[in-house]
Amino acid sequence: MFARFRNLLLLVLAFAVFPYAEASRDLTTTTAQDESFRQLRDAARKEDAARATRLADSLKDYPVPSYVDYYLLKSDLRNASEEEVDTYLSRYKGSAIADRLRNDWLLIQGRNGNWASFDKYYPFFVLNDDTQVKCYALMSRADKGLNVSKDARTLLVKPRKYGEACYALVSDLFSRKQFVEDDIWFQSRLASENNLTALAIRFATLSGVSKAEVSKAMEIPASVLDQGTGTSRSSHEVYLLALGRLAKKDPTLAAQYLDEASSSLSRKEQATGWSAIALVASVALSPDALEYWKKASVSPTDISPYAHEWKVRAALRKQNWRLVHEWIDQMPVSLQKEPAWIYWKGRALVALEQREQAHKLFSSIADQYHFYGQLAQEELGRKISVNGNRKTFSEAEIAAMSSNPGFQLAQKFFKMNWRFEGIREWNWQLRKMDEHQLLAAAEYAGKINMLDRMVNTSDRTRDEVDFTQRFPAPFKETVRAATEQLGLDMAWTYGLVRQESRFVMNAQSSVGASGLMQVMPATAKYVARKIGLSEYRPGKINSLETNILLGTNYLNMVLNDLEGSQVLATAAYNAGPRRPKNWKTTLSRTVDGAIFAETIPFSETRDYVKNVMSNATYYAALFEGKPQSLKKRLGVVTP
Repeated sequence: MFARFRNLLLLVLAFAVFPYAEASRDLTTTTAQDESFRQLRDAARKEDAARATRLADSLKDYPVPSYVDYYLLKSDLRNASEEEVDTYLSRYKGSAIADRLRNDWLLIQGRNGNWASFDKYYPFFVLNDDTQVKCYALMSRADKGLNVSKDARTLLVKPRKYGEACYALVSDLFSRKQFVEDDIWFQSRLASENNLTALAIRFATLSGVSKAEVSKAMEIPASVLDQGTGTSRSSHEVYLLALGRLAKKDPTLAAQYLDEASSSLSRKEQATGWSAIALVASVALSPDALEYWKKASVSPTDISPYAHEWKVRAALRKQNWRLVHEWIDQMPVSLQKEPAWIYWKGRALVALEQREQAHKLFSSIADQYHFYGQLAQEELGRKISVNGNRKTFSEAEIAAMSSNPGFQLAQKFFKMNWRFEGIREWNWQLRKMDEHQLLAAAEYAGKINMLDRMVNTSDRTRDEVDFTQRFPAPFKETVRAATEQLGLDMAWTYGLVRQESRFVMNAQSSVGASGLMQVMPATAKYVARKIGLSEYRPGKINSLETNILLGTNYLNMVLNDLEGSQVLATAAYNAGPRRPKNWKTTLSRTVDGAIFAETIPFSETRDYVKNVMSNATYYAALFEGKPQSLKKRLGVVTP
């Protein structure tokens, strides 16, 4: 109780005596102060209010009071009062961290079912990017007697973002009869599809089926399948869950079980079973995937957006353009509007000799600066060209960015290696900027050597574009020397570096990759030995010259190992050299590189390859000063 009162007193006094003036403060701090600040963040994360109060006391003069006060309040936010929250939000009104506190507070109010308080704060949540908060918002509306089932079905498609809030939403809507059993079992299958077995079990038990029965289907599916389908709705659904689980290990065996059980299942249940098997087979690049999808004549609303995408990819791999067209039309409207599926529908229409309609689709995305925009340009008979002229800005425009308090705070966090906080503060300032201001902000980021912020900021413009900002080429002589010695395409190398690290010299991935080219320690050691770099030591991996030397040599090794295919070598650089070889062996016919890239089974690698190849095409246009072909760079991939 004393700590709670003390926290409130500190915030009220701070607001009364020290009005928010973070913008005008010198952000210089000592190492000791920064260490206390780090410990305060740690105490807040652990909800250690007593320790947070002591640390906040020692940081009264710290030049970032909004964060000191945030961590102090956050350390015991579950027991905070609206008065404390309002005091904080008033003092730091309009700041990124105030919106973060509002996010935290909304989650607590939603969890407690305090809808009056939730409704008070929710309209002011600026980013509104938290799926759990959105689930609570729907629960609040349902509590007022509104039917939110349609909005809930649209929202509830990515169970990895559900948390407790979205489970609570499903349970609440089911109890209110806005959701029916079809919704419950769809959510259970969706969770299982995403390997969230505990969540799948929780959803299924809402229907009244026992936890033990569903757990058995999740853990030892073959034993459930051996018992047969049973006669009730719930036993059929548990059977289908078990079928989906078995399919993840052996889709062929799962198909055999389904064939045997078909007479006991309705047509809709059969389609649900085949779609579960087809999805697994598609991601595994099985030659049987397309046939499984043909059997899964399921309603478009009964499969996930992820399944819709893989259904089309299965047809793409077989170059069955009629089905590509038909199945894209069955996608949710939000998916159909994505550039990827606009492009592939256009390609299907070309194959079906409906060129006028195809050209309309290509034209709708050809002015967009990404993989599909580039491919659409080429379908319209234009190669990819860039304007290499750099935008110019006045000293006053750059000075305005330099004096921006959010940018100053972001720089402080970057120096502390708090990248999450730094990116949040930087991006918060971009929200209300027009395109010219965004380019000025990007230019400022380049001047202070924050190239990742320059690229990210410049990427946000649509009409006013500076390609030299979007595709910088720092350390050019070092990269040129390394690539020329190997006969390696410098544009491709830069395209890969841009994707790997955004030119952050000390970039560290969650798996231990380091530096500009994100070289793994074991890879660095292997390459150093292969090229005779006897003086290499692990500590040199972040050295500019060493990182580029090792990264380019490894890239060259995988390129040579994969018959000179940039698309395969790019995939190998991200996913390891064996996987692209395995993916290649599953092809039944030669496909163009765009189809191969689109059907890479790993989401991260699929996006990575498309981005690197797109980057490389723009870099080549800048370096060579002439139009380029992405399709030529992608080439073809043969079985």
